[in-house]
Amino acid sequence: MKRVYITLCLFIASISAFSQATFTNPLLPSGADPWSIYKDGYYYYTHTLGNRIDIWKTKNLADLKTAERKTIWIPPSNTKYSKEIWAPEIHFLQGKWYVYFAADDGKNDNHRLYVLENASADPFADTWVFKGKISDPSDKWAIDGSVFEFKKQLYMVWSGWEGDTNGRQDIYIAKLKNPWTIEGNRVKISHPEHEWERHGDLNDPGNPPHVDVNEGPQVLVYKDKVHIIYSASGCWTDFYALGMLSTSAKSDLMDASAWKKSAKPVFQKSEANKVFAPGHNSFFKSPDGKEDWILYHANAEPGQGCGGHRSPRAQKFTWNADGAPLFGEPVKEGDALAIPAVKK
Repeated sequence: MKRVYITLCLFIASISAFSQATFTNPLLPSGADPWSIYKDGYYYYTHTLGNRIDIWKTKNLADLKTAERKTIWIPPSNTKYSKEIWAPEIHFLQGKWYVYFAADDGKNDNHRLYVLENASADPFADTWVFKGKISDPSDKWAIDGSVFEFKKQLYMVWSGWEGDTNGRQDIYIAKLKNPWTIEGNRVKISHPEHEWERHGDLNDPGNPPHVDVNEGPQVLVYKDKVHIIYSASGCWTDFYALGMLSTSAKSDLMDASAWKKSAKPVFQKSEANKVFAPGHNSFFKSPDGKEDWILYHANAEPGQGCGGHRSPRAQKFTWNADGAPLFGEPVKEGDALAIPAVKK
């Protein structure tokens, strides 16, 4: 009997060790536009909630379901940024924390980008201060702002309209004078042109009958290449997928002609794995700094669109010999994956 008890204990211990060494997607039951940053031994994570901004804190993103969580900002009522708070991102720049997000007054035409600031070393501490709108001189419709530093210069990329009416979303880039101020004019570096970028029929009387979409730009630097991975086609379609813009690290990032677009999607739905409309991604390194991971949202069934069915997922990726990322196929829900590698 004693031998059976010991065997059972060893079996339970092995199951526990296996569960701690693996995780399954989705990371949370729901959550669109997932974003994370790693600093001082912790990942800080956020996603679209619509009416406020929350951040999560965890040692490993595989443990997101049990992570500490805090609401850091609730918008005041009756402002231009009180509603439809989309795609927040948390960054640490020039010694302070910043959160970038899109918001409006309840009318999508009025979506613009805004910034919060926190001077504390810990983004869970002290107060987040509303810094205001961040815009280039054109002040056109804008969502999905992301900031990065390259060769000691800050840049912002986002999705915007060329004019004042809905119908097409393009990708823009601009230099930043500081983390809350754009310097100079925006430059358009991508517009929907391929067939796989142009699935966007709508059956909504409040919107145009069709919208072409490039959105959710995210920068990925590897060796001598700078990539912008973006989402293409409408999120309300199952064709939502990732495309890629690439340029040399020696090029002028503000030169639109320097960016070359992938002819095909670099990450798209997998009907076999029941992963639909994967997109609006971000990237993170494993805690040991050696692995590259993509963080994205997707639906588990066809036709679920842009609503609350979207859930955050993560998987490791590798690189092609030419310096381009190789994302592979979206993994099936429930498949056991090794957790991001920890420091030894």
